Amino acid sequence: MEKFGKEKAEIFEAHLMLASDPELIEGVENMIKTELVTADNAVNKVIEQNASVMESLNDEYLRERAVDLRDVGNRIIENLLGVKSVNLSDLEEEVVVIARDLTPSDTATMKKEMVLGFATDVGGRTSHTAIMARSLEIPAVVGLGNVTSQVKAGDLVIVDGLEGIVIVNPDEKTVEDYKSKKESYEKKVEGLKQLKDLPAETPDGKKVMLAANIGTPKDVASALANGAEGVGLFRTEFLYMDRNSLPSEEEQFEAYKEVVEKMGGRPVTIRTLDIGGDKELPYLDMPKEMNPFLGYRAIRLCLDRPDIFKTQLRAILRASAYGNVQIMYPMISSVEEVRKANSILEEVKAELDREGVKYDKEIKVGIMVEIPSAAVTADILAKEVDFFSIGTNDLTQYTLAVDRMNEHVKEYYQPFHPAILRLVKMVIDAAHKEGKFAAMCGEMAGDPLAAVILLGLGLDEFSMSATSIPEIKNIIRNVEYEKAKEIAEKALNMSEAREIEKMMKDVIKDID
Repeated sequence: MEKFGKEKAEIFEAHLMLASDPELIEGVENMIKTELVTADNAVNKVIEQNASVMESLNDEYLRERAVDLRDVGNRIIENLLGVKSVNLSDLEEEVVVIARDLTPSDTATMKKEMVLGFATDVGGRTSHTAIMARSLEIPAVVGLGNVTSQVKAGDLVIVDGLEGIVIVNPDEKTVEDYKSKKESYEKKVEGLKQLKDLPAETPDGKKVMLAANIGTPKDVASALANGAEGVGLFRTEFLYMDRNSLPSEEEQFEAYKEVVEKMGGRPVTIRTLDIGGDKELPYLDMPKEMNPFLGYRAIRLCLDRPDIFKTQLRAILRASAYGNVQIMYPMISSVEEVRKANSILEEVKAELDREGVKYDKEIKVGIMVEIPSAAVTADILAKEVDFFSIGTNDLTQYTLAVDRMNEHVKEYYQPFHPAILRLVKMVIDAAHKEGKFAAMCGEMAGDPLAAVILLGLGLDEFSMSATSIPEIKNIIRNVEYEKAKEIAEKALNMSEAREIEKMMKDVIKDID
């Protein structure tokens, strides 16, 4: 162990002691026998239980050992599964990443300049990993089924994120063809950048707002470079990831303030913590669930953990003193949840008032409409909030009962399904009836095939990955609003998603 140096050797020795702790070993063995779980699951559960106990202690040294314990647990699990994890933020050479799956935090922290592209066995176009890849401008193809068994280290790989294909060890002609395609694509992107400072306005005068979805303060540069008129969705969960404890109020405040100031008075919609589903926080003692997308997540967790919720709301309100901030609650299914969340918000406002802390007393509060019950009762909810933002990724998943992460059922995930379009119309109409605005922050908002339909349905704000903004702006500036309304009406009366998509491909072809 001398080669590690004294300090590192001591850490290594401590890890070995943890790994061979008889109580841990006995706990794992008992769990395998009594709960009939796999060895890796048993290790994960026992390690997490013990780490949570350590974190609850007053002794700072023991609290810090929880990190070591989790690290040991991860190494044991890697050995059990025969895999080796790679830290994508520490890459030192350019690579294409091939993996069974990537967590949202893997994608968020990967060193962008070193990752030329990535491909995974599992996931869908609207999984958070794919969404993050688009925001980072990294070519990606997910849900390929068995790409890990087809590619080995050292292979030459083409990742075609536009067509959703991966080519392994292509011949020279294919490589040259793709170089040409890449040049054409980059030329088109460069041409669209000329629209950056022009409004998203149809030839007959209908204006809409184009905003960016962001995950960290670093994303603001890309948003502004692509002409975003605001931030329509700040995914705050990425502040909670890739760390060992909850972010403090001060950490959150500084991050929100940085975004708000950089946006220079443009609206910034901050979504409260939306954890759960495919976004996990190892340091939170969250239950292992059969259906995590239908479980203890987002607003449900926040209402159950007001300590976490209040800390975030305090930080958001404090940041609102520095610009144009809006609060948005995710995963709302009923008016009761809105009222409970607003009640906690009022408590936080009262606390800040007593402390003499400045904040925007007229701050707008809206909700994500991503659960069918919220869409169907949009007329009721519109009376309680200042705006709606339609989350089509989850709305599609829940309405069509299809797992958007599951590559085996991806053909059933249809954002253009007549049911989805009708729900979107229902939400927009309900908002407008109450004089409120309707936005969309799901991937559909940045889909060129959907732009004309959404415009025709009366959507006020399109929020998307920053790099999608120029193309959507180009479409809006080249279609009459009256024509868009006709196309939307026609789409609403069609019976199949593929029929609608075919029509929209023809419409877009004419615009391009």
